[in-house]
Amino acid sequence: MINKLLVKSTPTPALTEKPPLGMDAGPLVEDISRHFNYTLGRDKSCKSAHYSYTALALAVRDRLMERWKNTAYAYEEGDTKRAYYLSLEFLMGRTFGNAMLNLGLENPLHEALHNLGLDLEELVESEPDAGLGNGGLGRLAACFIDSCATLQLPVMGYGLRYEYGMFRQNIEDGNQVEEPDHWLRNGHVWEIERPELTQRIRFRGHTETQEGHDRIKRVVWVDTHDVLAVPFDIPIPGYQNETVNTLRLWKAGATDEFDLGEFNAGDYAGSVERKNKAENITMVLYPNDASESGKELRLRQQYFLASASLQDAIRLWIRKHGKDFSQFAEKNCFQLNDTHPSIAVAELMRLLLDEYDIEWNEAWSITRHTMAYTNHTLLPEALERWPVRLFRQLLPRLLEIIFDINARFMAEVSNRWPGDFDRMARMSLIEEGWEQQVRMAYLAIVGSYSVNGVAELHSDLLKQGLFRDFYELWPKKFNNKTNGVTPRRWLAWCNPKLSALITETIGDAWITDLSQLSKLAPYAEDAKFRARWQQIKRDNKVRLLEFKKIEMGTNGASPDMLFDVQVKRIHEYKRQLLNALHVIHLYDRIKRGDTADWTPRCVLFGGKAAPGYFMAKLIIKLINNVANVISKDPAAVGLLNVVFVPNYRVSAMEVICAGTDLSEQISTAGKEASGTGNMKFMINGAMTIGTLDGANIEIREEVGDANFFLFGLTAEEVERTRGNYDPNAIIAANEELSRVMHYLEISHFNQFEPNIFDPIIHSIRNPHDPWMTAADFGSYVQAQRRAAESYLDQEAWTKMSILNTAASGKFSSDRTISEYNRDIWRLEPVCPLPAE
Repeated sequence: MINKLLVKSTPTPALTEKPPLGMDAGPLVEDISRHFNYTLGRDKSCKSAHYSYTALALAVRDRLMERWKNTAYAYEEGDTKRAYYLSLEFLMGRTFGNAMLNLGLENPLHEALHNLGLDLEELVESEPDAGLGNGGLGRLAACFIDSCATLQLPVMGYGLRYEYGMFRQNIEDGNQVEEPDHWLRNGHVWEIERPELTQRIRFRGHTETQEGHDRIKRVVWVDTHDVLAVPFDIPIPGYQNETVNTLRLWKAGATDEFDLGEFNAGDYAGSVERKNKAENITMVLYPNDASESGKELRLRQQYFLASASLQDAIRLWIRKHGKDFSQFAEKNCFQLNDTHPSIAVAELMRLLLDEYDIEWNEAWSITRHTMAYTNHTLLPEALERWPVRLFRQLLPRLLEIIFDINARFMAEVSNRWPGDFDRMARMSLIEEGWEQQVRMAYLAIVGSYSVNGVAELHSDLLKQGLFRDFYELWPKKFNNKTNGVTPRRWLAWCNPKLSALITETIGDAWITDLSQLSKLAPYAEDAKFRARWQQIKRDNKVRLLEFKKIEMGTNGASPDMLFDVQVKRIHEYKRQLLNALHVIHLYDRIKRGDTADWTPRCVLFGGKAAPGYFMAKLIIKLINNVANVISKDPAAVGLLNVVFVPNYRVSAMEVICAGTDLSEQISTAGKEASGTGNMKFMINGAMTIGTLDGANIEIREEVGDANFFLFGLTAEEVERTRGNYDPNAIIAANEELSRVMHYLEISHFNQFEPNIFDPIIHSIRNPHDPWMTAADFGSYVQAQRRAAESYLDQEAWTKMSILNTAASGKFSSDRTISEYNRDIWRLEPVCPLPAE
């Protein structure tokens, strides 16, 4: 009876209508204290910063909550068009600082915490980075949803609530060692569980054709193994505009806790097996797909995300419009962040066909007018393909729909190019071979009305190469949206001293209109302004050195050194190896006494290698061995410092980018889709050394050639060189590179570990090296010398730094999202309803 009463009861106005919470120090002190004492049940004997931080976060979350509700009411009552951003990653970092900044609570909270005898920095450090992504793709998604809220666009993010992040990286004897990143160990204070919105996700089983009461035959997916998707919502505040959007993350759960019969019969393990298998879907970010079980789990994750999110969006639609889908495409858009959620195309078809009895042509029209696809890679191997066999086992109904989509699509291709069977084979959603594969990127292209790359070069290369056939069929479908980063986190929050100077000089409009930074350009000629800018950069380098010392337990660098930084995912195409070869070159110069007019340099590396990526992990080992040798050589003291910062993450980048002088963006031209680290460094006044790759091209166009250290082959030159590439001839002809290779080949950096770096040596000398490391070495060394010489003139260098920040306006995610909205989503901004 009690449960029935609770279910039937409805909230009264007295329960839901409350006066707005105070935003001054007094109410904040009261709420922090209340949460500490009553919500958390702590007392004066509790010394843990975790509970003080949690009380603080709850007080801030309360203030987000009322704005969150008002935003939702406005979207609901306005019946506005909505967009949904589907991504397997949202690399959010820490939440508190962003929430405090966007709510305008910095000064009141500092005062409140002072009154409570608490230290804000200590409390912030107790918040773990959310383990919801592993690189640029996820961090971009986080920037995008921040910009959507700041622009007051009705956009909801959909992702997965991973129990464990990618991994926590330790360095032991120079090697990467992975440890579980159980970031949810102590819960996540910023999330709200919404069990009433749980969705049911189907796997396995088989399909049957059944005739209903209306004598219409329908395909039915039966005998499925179902899993529940439970939503957890995280508030995403816009910058001081009362808007709070939603990031909804799905957690997997079993339909039943366990089989009571098996439990009573004594089979305790079997009774919970289904529950454990269900929860495994969201247990770990990106399982290793080298094994068959890993492949299955990864496909389960992708379908789990797509199905739960689409069902949820349809639930919102039906609540407002019933089962009339005639206007659905006009009111909804699903943005697929890379190939991972592309199965959403087939899943939306399944829902419309099987659940809502919409006939094929109408369902396909709705699907093709609601899906939009963003591609993030030029590497063919990164375009996911799944064995038809695995699809048939795991998602039999989806496979049938994909085959039907492909049959109709092949007819369209045949009508456009009659008899061109080679083209049909190239464009088919099903790749033939020893085992049939489903080409997921092709499914996304065929099922979308928009396909975009993420930098001008990247988008051009997609049209000319990877997706050329599709571009020739649908040229108007393809467009470019150059990436950007949020200026709130990547300047206003992470670099407070520089932000204060900029605001004092040109006002604070730049925080939501980064193009305003162009007003800084004239101040590059102001000696007093340069002096202040230079001092702030030095202070940030001191902060970075302190961070490095805490992370590494080492010292040895000076803030007067050139801080030369490469932090990003470890991958051969990003060419951390080329950077390491240059470090060996510098060490060789020191050993030969070639140090006249030397520029002291601190070279900082950071990044994680995928656990199964042998070469990437070996490059980490090489970097650490080189760093160890240099650190122990008295000849290098004060001239060269090399360090690998372990466990690179968002909160680390917030310290690193503010203290960087030279940003390494040195990928093989034609391989990096865009890059966003290059933008974060530029905004914070670092110079870029880089190839004409990804967004580097546009950065150089904005800042000018004189303020960018360019080197290397272009994408076109890389392709022309492939057929006759001779790295051994290049090495023989370049004395500096020959010396570097000699150090490697005599095992100078692995004297007690013979032959461990032989694979690296062979890769450099291999004529089929796709990254062409040797080809760009000479040009890279020359560019590094130009950078070193420029740094010796601190006045000129500071001018360049100011001009880099001044020219960075284009690289705001606000600009990127405005373009997505103008060209793809076509949403109207919505102001939240005022509190009643």
